[in-house]
Amino acid sequence: MTVTPYLAAKDAAAALDFYKKAFGAEEHYRLNGPDGRIGHAEFSVNGATLFISDEYPDFGALSPQSIGGCPLKLHLYVTNADDTIAQAVAAGATLVREPKEEFFGDRSGMITDPFGYSWFIAHKVEEVSPEEMQRRWNESMGG
Repeated sequence: MTVTPYLAAKDAAAALDFYKKAFGAEEHYRLNGPDGRIGHAEFSVNGATLFISDEYPDFGALSPQSIGGCPLKLHLYVTNADDTIAQAVAAGATLVREPKEEFFGDRSGMITDPFGYSWFIAHKVEEVSPEEMQRRWNESMGG
């Protein structure tokens, strides 16, 4: 059993092009409808599969642009967060948070892609146990 994120975009073809440029995504296939919209496409980023389609309001497939944002955040582990964030920004993403080293052992930053999805982009700098993470969290929160 798996869980696969299913994205909806106002222009799924442009979104796929962006994910290829920004993250080196590999497109597996797409199903084009007679009206030119993508009804379904599958792609992967760093081995993780994602699905995407154009908007289909009659099926409840609405993009973050149509509903005023998206509370879901995607998390992408990469070899070098700084390089990947720079690559995503060069491809058209908006930098939300500069990469920095976090208490939980990652170097992490955030971008929002041109289609309304936010991505944490990180790489591991230190293995931290859950107990140590909790200790550091408490310390950072003034406890």
